[in-house]
Formats: sequence, structure tokens, C-alpha cells
Amino acid sequence: MKTHLKEQIFTLKKEKNAVILAHYYAPAEAQEVADYVGDSFYLAKIAKKSAADMIVFCGVSFMGESAKILNPDKKVLMPDLRADCAMAHMVAKGKIEEMRKKYEDLAVVCYINSTAELKCQSDVCVTSSNAIKIVKALPNKNIFFIPDRNLGRYVASQVPEKNIIINDGCCPIHATITKEQLLEQKEQHPNAPILIHPECEPELLELSDFIGSTAELIDYVASSPLDEFIICTEDGVDYQLVTDNPCKKFFYPNPRPCCADMKLNTLENILSVLEKEDREVFVDETVAKKAWKPLDRMLELGR
Repeated sequence: MKTHLKEQIFTLKKEKNAVILAHYYAPAEAQEVADYVGDSFYLAKIAKKSAADMIVFCGVSFMGESAKILNPDKKVLMPDLRADCAMAHMVAKGKIEEMRKKYEDLAVVCYINSTAELKCQSDVCVTSSNAIKIVKALPNKNIFFIPDRNLGRYVASQVPEKNIIINDGCCPIHATITKEQLLEQKEQHPNAPILIHPECEPELLELSDFIGSTAELIDYVASSPLDEFIICTEDGVDYQLVTDNPCKKFFYPNPRPCCADMKLNTLENILSVLEKEDREVFVDETVAKKAWKPLDRMLELGR
């Protein structure tokens, strides 16, 4: 059944000159049929460069919005429009304007995991893989980092020369992983290094052997001579880790961190949206023009 679905997807993709992008947290079956798999920054770059007429984005809503903003003339589809990111909305109304009035020489740095509305009020976007580099490159002394408090705190620890003001948002998947869950895995696998995404709480980062974005965690495993790892991020990354390192073993906090929204990107939904082209992403033209600037600046500074 699944093989038949994949064959239909490949046929339609070719007929319609479509490209399928999948985030590392999408289900394994979505990553299997994707043309490109990666983190938010990588997929944003691919979306901008793609020669396809249609982009099918297997991720969550802010990713589809970003692809549409960067490619206003292309049709951007999502397998399930219900796939959202709670953190993307976690900035109180009026907070950005309040911070701009309070601090001179302020740059609003917006994690790409945010709505188009928040992006259009920001100076530059970042991802977990380039946030430190971009914040360092900014001329501003004062930085309001939105929406994720944990990534903001981590960036602040790495860029002490800046005054980084933290917003109180979080990824509900990473932020609910506990120290006890991590220590349980370490007790069972004492020789396995702990690899942690910076969206996790600070007390978890203190236990880590390596902190990095999803792509950086994958690269770390590939280059390591070790064969066991404790992975502290959303469990969709397991597909790429196992594919790249079939002889290595990976352990996750129990219960495994899982984003239900990401898992809406099923083969059935991918095939359906390719057939019907009915789950299209639209971004208001005025909002899109404003949001394009911080996204484009991210691509420029992140090179």
C-alpha cells in the first residue's frame, strides 16, 4: 500500500514540476519521498533557489509561510494546513513596540519558528543553526530575541558582549523534556554522549556533551567514532540518524519527544495535496513584503 502511494507521489511530482521539502521532524515516510530534507535554514535556502513551479512543504505553518514569502510567484502547498507550531505565536501583542520604545539601538531578532506577522515586525530572522553567528554580526548592542526563551538564553551565553532581552516563549516539545528523563537514559547508557537541541531548558543543557541545531546534531553523530548517543530533540530526527549511521544506536528521553503537528505530514496527505492542490499557503501581500526583509537578511548574514 505504502509503495503504491510513493509511486503515485513520484509520478505526480514529476508531472507537475513539484519539489517536496521535508523537515527533519516530519514522519520517516515523508522524508523518504522528499527531494530535500533539512532544518528550517536549509529548507528556506532550497525554497528560494528552487526552479520548481510548486513547493510541497512537509513541516508546520510558519515554514510554509516562509517558503511563500521567499517565492511569491510559486504555488506553496502543505499536506495538512492544521500543522502549526505553538511557539510561533508566543509573543504578547504590543511587546515588540514596547521594547523598541524602551531600548535604544535595538534589533529585534526573530527565530524563524514564528508567524509571518511577527517576522514583519522584526529586523532579522535566525534559526538555531545560525543564531549565534547572526547576533554577533549585528551592529546593535541591544537584542530582543523572540519568541523562544531557551534559544535566546543559549545565544546570550555565547554572545556575552550583547544585551539580549529574552521573550517568554518556548517549544512545548523541547521545554517539557525533564532532567530526570535525561538522567534515566544516562544511567542506562553511561558511555553515550548527550546531544541536546538549544530549545531545551538550561538545566538540560548543563548535562550536555554537545549542544546544536538538528542539522548540527546529525553532523556530530556522523563525525563521531562513538556508536551510542542520547538524543535530546524531536524524535523525527531518528530517520536521518539511522539512515546515515545504520550501525550506531540512538536513545531518547522516555516518552520520546514527538510533535503531533509535524506527524500530520503523512503519505496520504502528500498524495492528496498533489492531486487536488487544495491546501495552498497564502500570505497577505503587505505582510509578505515586510516579512521578506528579515528572512532575506538572514540568508545574507547566514552565508
